[in-house]
Amino acid sequence: MLRDFTFNEVYFLLLATRWTILLAIIAFVGGGLLGLVIAGMRVSPYAVLRRAAMAYIQFFQGTPLLIQLFMVFYGTAFIGLSPDPWTAAAITFIVNSAAFFGEIFYGSIESIPRGQWEISRALGFRFVPTLRLIILPQAFRLMLPPTVGFTVQIVKGTSVASLIGLTELARTATVINTVTFEPALVFGTVALIYFALCWPLSLLGASLERRLLVQKVRGGPLGKGAAASPAAAVAGPD
Repeated sequence: MLRDFTFNEVYFLLLATRWTILLAIIAFVGGGLLGLVIAGMRVSPYAVLRRAAMAYIQFFQGTPLLIQLFMVFYGTAFIGLSPDPWTAAAITFIVNSAAFFGEIFYGSIESIPRGQWEISRALGFRFVPTLRLIILPQAFRLMLPPTVGFTVQIVKGTSVASLIGLTELARTATVINTVTFEPALVFGTVALIYFALCWPLSLLGASLERRLLVQKVRGGPLGKGAAASPAAAVAGPD
Protein backbone atom coordinates (compact mmCIF):
# COMPACT_ATOMS: atom_id res chain seq x y z
CA MET A 1 0.00 0.00 0.00
CA LEU A 2 1.39 3.38 -1.03
CA ARG A 3 1.58 6.26 1.41
CA ASP A 4 2.37 9.95 1.11
CA PHE A 5 5.84 11.41 1.46
CA THR A 6 5.52 13.34 4.71
CA PHE A 7 7.69 14.74 7.48
CA ASN A 8 7.96 11.23 8.96
CA GLU A 9 9.80 10.06 5.85
CA VAL A 10 12.09 13.09 6.02
CA TYR A 11 12.74 12.24 9.67
CA PHE A 12 13.71 8.66 8.75
CA LEU A 13 16.12 10.02 6.14
CA LEU A 14 17.70 12.32 8.69
CA LEU A 15 18.08 9.43 11.13
CA ALA A 16 19.79 7.37 8.43
CA THR A 17 22.18 10.26 7.75
CA ARG A 18 23.97 9.55 11.03
CA TRP A 19 25.13 6.20 9.64
CA THR A 20 26.42 7.90 6.50
CA ILE A 21 28.34 10.35 8.68
CA LEU A 22 29.67 7.55 10.90
CA LEU A 23 30.90 5.54 7.91
CA ALA A 24 32.58 8.65 6.49
CA ILE A 25 34.31 9.31 9.83
CA ILE A 26 35.54 5.71 10.00
CA ALA A 27 36.90 5.98 6.46
CA PHE A 28 38.51 9.34 7.22
CA VAL A 29 40.23 8.29 10.43
CA GLY A 30 41.19 4.75 9.43
CA GLY A 31 42.09 5.70 5.87
CA GLY A 32 44.06 8.71 7.08
CA LEU A 33 46.17 6.68 9.50
CA LEU A 34 46.81 3.92 6.96
CA GLY A 35 47.45 6.54 4.28
CA LEU A 36 50.13 8.08 6.47
CA VAL A 37 51.85 4.70 6.61
CA ILE A 38 51.55 4.34 2.83
CA ALA A 39 53.04 7.81 2.33
CA GLY A 40 55.91 6.93 4.66
CA MET A 41 56.57 3.80 2.61
CA ARG A 42 56.56 5.90 -0.58
CA VAL A 43 59.47 8.01 0.70
CA SER A 44 61.25 5.13 2.43
CA PRO A 45 64.90 4.50 1.58
CA TYR A 46 63.99 0.83 0.96
CA ALA A 47 62.94 0.07 -2.60
CA VAL A 48 60.77 -2.89 -1.62
CA LEU A 49 58.60 -0.65 0.60
CA ARG A 50 58.32 1.99 -2.11
CA ARG A 51 57.23 -0.62 -4.67
CA ALA A 52 54.73 -2.17 -2.26
CA ALA A 53 53.18 1.24 -1.56
CA MET A 54 52.96 2.03 -5.27
CA ALA A 55 51.33 -1.33 -5.99
CA TYR A 56 48.79 -0.72 -3.21
CA ILE A 57 47.92 2.74 -4.52
CA GLN A 58 47.66 1.64 -8.14
CA PHE A 59 45.40 -1.29 -7.26
CA PHE A 60 42.92 0.61 -5.11
CA GLN A 61 42.90 3.69 -7.33
CA GLY A 62 42.64 1.58 -10.47
CA THR A 63 39.67 -0.59 -9.48
CA PRO A 64 36.08 0.55 -8.80
CA LEU A 65 35.07 1.07 -5.18
CA LEU A 66 31.95 -1.03 -5.78
CA ILE A 67 34.03 -4.03 -6.92
CA GLN A 68 36.25 -3.67 -3.85
CA LEU A 69 33.14 -3.62 -1.67
CA PHE A 70 31.77 -6.77 -3.29
CA MET A 71 35.13 -8.53 -2.95
CA VAL A 72 35.26 -7.81 0.79
CA PHE A 73 31.59 -8.65 1.40
CA TYR A 74 31.21 -11.67 -0.89
CA GLY A 75 34.74 -12.69 -1.85
CA THR A 76 36.01 -13.23 1.68
CA ALA A 77 33.74 -16.28 1.89
CA PHE A 78 36.46 -18.15 -0.01
CA ILE A 79 38.78 -17.78 3.00
CA GLY A 80 36.09 -18.65 5.54
CA LEU A 81 35.05 -15.14 6.50
CA SER A 82 31.54 -13.74 6.50
CA PRO A 83 31.62 -10.04 7.42
CA ASP A 84 28.41 -8.19 8.15
CA PRO A 85 27.57 -5.15 5.96
CA TRP A 86 29.00 -2.66 8.48
CA THR A 87 32.31 -4.48 8.82
CA ALA A 88 32.65 -4.98 5.07
CA ALA A 89 31.84 -1.35 4.34
CA ALA A 90 34.23 -0.06 7.01
CA ILE A 91 37.13 -2.21 5.77
CA THR A 92 36.50 -1.30 2.14
CA PHE A 93 36.30 2.43 2.73
CA ILE A 94 39.38 2.42 4.96
CA VAL A 95 41.62 0.59 2.49
CA ASN A 96 40.24 2.54 -0.47
CA SER A 97 40.61 5.93 1.22
CA ALA A 98 44.12 5.04 2.37
CA ALA A 99 45.29 4.82 -1.24
CA PHE A 100 44.11 8.36 -1.98
CA PHE A 101 45.23 9.79 1.34
CA GLY A 102 48.60 8.13 0.85
CA GLU A 103 49.04 9.91 -2.47
CA ILE A 104 47.92 13.23 -0.98
CA PHE A 105 50.31 12.91 1.95
CA TYR A 106 53.13 11.77 -0.32
CA GLY A 107 52.74 14.85 -2.51
CA SER A 108 52.83 17.11 0.55
CA ILE A 109 55.93 15.39 1.91
CA GLU A 110 57.68 15.62 -1.46
CA SER A 111 57.00 19.37 -1.57
CA ILE A 112 59.33 19.87 1.40
CA PRO A 113 62.82 20.77 0.10
CA ARG A 114 65.18 17.81 -0.10
CA GLY A 115 67.74 19.82 1.83
CA GLN A 116 65.69 19.18 4.97
CA TRP A 117 66.36 15.44 4.62
CA GLU A 118 70.05 15.97 3.86
CA ILE A 119 70.64 18.27 6.82
CA SER A 120 68.75 15.83 9.06
CA ARG A 121 71.07 13.01 8.04
CA ALA A 122 74.05 15.27 8.67
CA LEU A 123 72.72 15.90 12.18
CA GLY A 124 72.41 12.15 12.79
CA PHE A 125 68.64 11.78 12.46
CA ARG A 126 67.42 8.46 11.11
CA PHE A 127 64.52 8.13 8.63
CA VAL A 128 61.58 7.75 11.02
CA PRO A 129 62.58 10.56 13.44
CA THR A 130 63.25 12.85 10.48
CA LEU A 131 59.85 12.10 8.99
CA ARG A 132 57.99 12.40 12.30
CA LEU A 133 59.74 15.39 13.87
CA ILE A 134 60.81 17.49 10.91
CA ILE A 135 59.09 16.67 7.62
CA LEU A 136 55.50 15.90 8.68
CA PRO A 137 55.02 19.02 10.85
CA GLN A 138 55.94 21.15 7.84
CA ALA A 139 53.93 19.06 5.37
CA PHE A 140 50.82 19.01 7.55
CA ARG A 141 49.57 22.42 6.43
CA LEU A 142 49.98 21.36 2.80
CA MET A 143 47.93 18.22 3.41
CA LEU A 144 44.89 19.99 4.82
CA PRO A 145 43.17 21.43 1.69
CA PRO A 146 43.31 18.25 -0.45
CA THR A 147 42.46 16.09 2.57
CA VAL A 148 39.30 18.07 3.25
CA GLY A 149 38.50 18.00 -0.46
CA PHE A 150 38.78 14.23 -0.63
CA THR A 151 36.59 13.90 2.45
CA VAL A 152 33.75 15.26 0.31
CA GLN A 153 34.30 12.34 -2.08
CA ILE A 154 34.18 9.92 0.85
CA VAL A 155 30.83 11.26 2.03
CA LYS A 156 29.33 10.95 -1.45
CA GLY A 157 30.91 7.54 -2.01
CA THR A 158 29.28 6.03 1.08
CA SER A 159 26.12 5.61 -0.98
CA VAL A 160 27.52 2.48 -2.65
CA ALA A 161 27.38 0.71 0.73
CA SER A 162 23.62 0.49 0.23
CA LEU A 163 24.21 -2.24 -2.37
CA ILE A 164 25.28 -4.71 0.33
CA GLY A 165 22.35 -3.89 2.59
CA LEU A 166 23.86 -1.24 4.84
CA THR A 167 20.98 0.97 5.95
CA GLU A 168 22.55 4.37 5.43
CA LEU A 169 21.04 7.37 3.66
CA ALA A 170 20.88 5.98 0.12
CA ARG A 171 19.50 2.61 1.24
CA THR A 172 16.85 4.26 3.39
CA ALA A 173 15.84 6.46 0.46
CA THR A 174 15.36 3.40 -1.73
CA VAL A 175 13.17 1.73 0.90
CA ILE A 176 11.06 4.86 1.38
CA ASN A 177 10.66 5.25 -2.38
CA THR A 178 9.19 1.75 -2.65
CA VAL A 179 6.36 2.63 -0.24
CA THR A 180 5.72 6.21 -1.42
CA PHE A 181 6.60 5.97 -5.11
CA GLU A 182 7.64 9.62 -5.02
CA PRO A 183 11.18 9.42 -6.45
CA ALA A 184 11.44 13.14 -7.16
CA LEU A 185 10.61 14.04 -3.55
CA VAL A 186 12.57 11.21 -1.96
CA PHE A 187 15.80 11.49 -3.91
CA GLY A 188 15.49 15.26 -4.15
CA THR A 189 15.49 15.35 -0.35
CA VAL A 190 18.44 12.98 -0.27
CA ALA A 191 20.34 15.22 -2.69
CA LEU A 192 19.73 18.19 -0.40
CA ILE A 193 20.99 16.23 2.61
CA TYR A 194 24.18 15.20 0.79
CA PHE A 195 24.62 18.81 -0.31
CA ALA A 196 24.21 20.01 3.27
CA LEU A 197 26.94 17.57 4.34
CA CYS A 198 29.38 18.27 1.52
CA TRP A 199 29.02 21.99 0.87
CA PRO A 200 30.53 23.15 4.21
CA LEU A 201 33.46 20.78 3.64
CA SER A 202 33.97 22.21 0.15
CA LEU A 203 33.97 25.74 1.57
CA LEU A 204 36.44 24.70 4.26
CA GLY A 205 38.76 23.13 1.70
CA ALA A 206 38.64 26.24 -0.50
CA SER A 207 39.31 28.46 2.52
CA LEU A 208 42.31 26.40 3.59
CA GLU A 209 43.67 26.47 0.05
CA ARG A 210 43.41 30.26 -0.08
CA ARG A 211 45.12 30.60 3.30
CA LEU A 212 47.90 28.28 2.16
CA LEU A 213 48.40 30.37 -0.98
CA VAL A 214 48.62 33.55 1.09
CA GLN A 215 51.16 31.93 3.42
CA LYS A 216 53.28 30.88 0.47
CA VAL A 217 53.25 34.40 -0.93
CA ARG A 218 54.13 35.96 2.42
CA GLY A 219 56.51 33.41 3.82
CA GLY A 220 58.16 31.60 0.93
CA PRO A 221 57.72 27.99 -0.27
CA LEU A 222 56.99 26.56 3.16
CA GLY A 223 54.80 29.38 4.39
CA LYS A 224 55.24 31.79 7.23
CA GLY A 225 56.58 30.22 10.36
CA ALA A 226 57.95 27.06 8.72
CA ALA A 227 61.21 25.80 10.12
CA ALA A 228 64.21 26.83 8.05
CA SER A 229 66.19 23.75 9.06
CA PRO A 230 65.80 20.44 10.91
CA ALA A 231 67.64 21.88 13.86
CA ALA A 232 65.15 24.74 14.07
CA ALA A 233 62.22 22.36 13.69
CA VAL A 234 63.43 20.21 16.60
CA ALA A 235 64.67 23.00 18.84
CA GLY A 236 61.69 25.28 18.28
CA PRO A 237 61.69 29.07 18.71
CA ASP A 238 64.05 30.74 21.11
